[in-house]
Amino acid sequence: TGATGVDLDDWSPATPTLLLLGAEGRGLDAATVTLADGAVSIPLGRGIESLNVAVAAGILLERLRG
Repeated sequence: TGATGVDLDDWSPATPTLLLLGAEGRGLDAATVTLADGAVSIPLGRGIESLNVAVAAGILLERLRG
């Protein structure tokens, strides 16, 4: 999740895809981010400040399953 990146609804992942997921708060280190081709943002509902990495991974994997 985050303020940057392609909105999940507009995400068209390449095949194959490698997901890089970082811990809440810290995220990914700068060296890892430079390896990424892009970023995805998961929209959050009203009153939800963040998702833990397991929930975010589940949402992204379901989207990949398509």
